[in-house]
Amino acid sequence: MDRDVMNLSVVTFNAVWGDKEKNLNRIKGYIESAAKRGSDFIVFPEMSLTGYDDEAEKSLEEKMQFKLSETIPGEATDEIEKLTQQYGVYVVFGMPEKDAANPANLYNSLAIFSPEGLVGAYRKMHLPAPEPNWAKRGDKPFILDTPWGPVGCAICYDSYCFPELMRYYASKGCRLYINSTALAKCHGKALGTSTLEAAVIREGIYIASANLGGTDLYNEFWGGSSIIGPSRKTWEPYYFAGHKFTDEIACESEIFTATIDLSLASRSCSRTTRLSKEPIGAQINTSPCMKNPCKMRSLENN
Repeated sequence: MDRDVMNLSVVTFNAVWGDKEKNLNRIKGYIESAAKRGSDFIVFPEMSLTGYDDEAEKSLEEKMQFKLSETIPGEATDEIEKLTQQYGVYVVFGMPEKDAANPANLYNSLAIFSPEGLVGAYRKMHLPAPEPNWAKRGDKPFILDTPWGPVGCAICYDSYCFPELMRYYASKGCRLYINSTALAKCHGKALGTSTLEAAVIREGIYIASANLGGTDLYNEFWGGSSIIGPSRKTWEPYYFAGHKFTDEIACESEIFTATIDLSLASRSCSRTTRLSKEPIGAQINTSPCMKNPCKMRSLENN
């Protein structure tokens, strides 16, 4: 039988754009701190290893993402693997992945670890502008097997504009959904919080959302990492830890931890969506990249 109670952590991470060494050192520090406080599972934001912003005017070979990309496994994942094995924790963090078979192909990826070490990578399937400037699309969902049952992994735009991915994961028995994100203020106030809260109501699932915070190269990121899930008595989403994206202090670097009871997801699902094994909408959208209605841009141009 799957375990129900998990100590879960999400990190609002102020990445230093283009400084992989410093970011990796801080990721390791957060892992050690969270693990020593009893966390079972630690989630970092999209592109936390390097920072997110794109230099649109540069060729692929000149871009930061290309220069700092690594294969999975690679040097950065080898270092994180040692920690997950030492402390017996699950970890997810975002990075630019270089395809080992074709180094000219890059992906916006999550490196995913268990207490045994590196499990694999999830490659973001839905790419808003400006990501197609440097990244290829992934084409497969990723379900992580854990003692708490299957856990679905996704990145940012996958979650906000393509609900069929989360619904697919829920149909496969996932009670926890990982949203590793880089949601900036240029995206507006409605996109993040409203879609995640609606997803909790719709799917009856827990969401561990970890966002970048503060200034990257030119964009200002909301922060607002959170652990959201079903409440016991109503359909209202409940914040077990963290902030809404638009909270005043949400952009500060911080780790948030909650002890969650995943049996609430099972009960909530039974009283709301009653998912079948293959519900309507459970087929994954593999259409071409979509343009983001709000291109990532300098706030000075707002």
